[in-house]
Amino acid sequence: MSDIKVPKMMRALVFSGKGFGDVAVREIPVPEPGPGQALARVDAAGVCTSLLKIIAQGSEHSYFNGWDPAKWPVTLGDEGSVTLVKVGANLRGRWREGQRCVTQPAVDVGPINHRERYRNNAAGMEKTAMGYTLGGHLAQYVLIPEEVFKGECLLPVPDERLPYFACSMAEPISCVVCAQDHHCHYVQESPASPRVGRLGLLKGGVAALVGAGAMGRIHVELAIRARVKALIVSDVVRERLDWVVANLGAKAEAAGVRLRAVGPDETEKAIREESGGRGADDIIMAVGIRPVQQTALGWLARGGVANLFGGLKRGEHHLDLDAIRVHYDGIKVVGSSGGTPYDAAQALELIADGTVDPALHVGMIGSLDQAVEALHLIEQGKSEGKTILYPHIPETPLIPSDGWSAAREKELLRNYGLPTP
Repeated sequence: MSDIKVPKMMRALVFSGKGFGDVAVREIPVPEPGPGQALARVDAAGVCTSLLKIIAQGSEHSYFNGWDPAKWPVTLGDEGSVTLVKVGANLRGRWREGQRCVTQPAVDVGPINHRERYRNNAAGMEKTAMGYTLGGHLAQYVLIPEEVFKGECLLPVPDERLPYFACSMAEPISCVVCAQDHHCHYVQESPASPRVGRLGLLKGGVAALVGAGAMGRIHVELAIRARVKALIVSDVVRERLDWVVANLGAKAEAAGVRLRAVGPDETEKAIREESGGRGADDIIMAVGIRPVQQTALGWLARGGVANLFGGLKRGEHHLDLDAIRVHYDGIKVVGSSGGTPYDAAQALELIADGTVDPALHVGMIGSLDQAVEALHLIEQGKSEGKTILYPHIPETPLIPSDGWSAAREKELLRNYGLPTP
């Protein structure tokens, strides 16, 4: 048995209805895992924009499928770094107490537990998610249920020396890995050669990223890895563009990528200049604004791929697609939502080998008590970078990360006698 002490009660961000009035940090019982389940201590948790959709939609959210949080409150949070503290009897041998892991929260498995709480007894439901109707990471402890194990969505950390905050960012990074893998280009070595499909942004091509917020910045770093010839980053906020140049400019230059950060009025001109008038081979729309996405579709080169990474609001989600360009120019429109266990594993490897530097993308840190405030800041567009919360530290206001690092994380946790990587 584990010698890790687990309390009877814990703090958690609980959602119990619909709207911000039904979101609060509360004291609730620590779950007791069954034979096919595990309990994990949450060492660090990210605050994701997707929580705003949950709060706004409640039981009507597709992942809730009728589950009424007013009757059965849920713990929010789909991003986190965890340590197993109790492992059910049926899982022993594969998993052990003290093992560090991350979860891929989007679970491609229908409900196993509590099927009666879903619409039509969960008939036809093929997906569940942690931080929705499965336990979430914005808590001191999280239950890892059978659905997660069946979906292979619990992943060991490849190097247990990695900082907690870095591993908690595996989920958002996995979303970007998945999104960029949805780009596919058909290439031929010569006109008479066979056509070959290659996943990812076009190597040596021109890519454009619209939106340099928290997720857009991760896209920039991974686009550099793809070794495009030129990468044009567009945003309405000059400070975001300055951040991209200051923090990723040298990395782009070392990779032979020409990085340009421009305002919306300069974007099309920059694409024409870098492509010789052809247009962009890849466009990633990291903003969910319909007119922006509609305009960006017109910037595609022949054979270009547009990625609708930023989700549009329901009711404003229809775009006009030029069928002539699809027919004659072979343009493609793709999209993805979240990632898979493969993408999460890839994200962990990219973090471990230094391809991606998660510290660059941390905007604020604080305690679990600040979860609601962090969500309000995201809603108001006042949050730059990811917000990382440490559930086991005493109440601590949100503070700018200002160069967050593994050393600073260790210092913070040691001050309170908490475990460190």
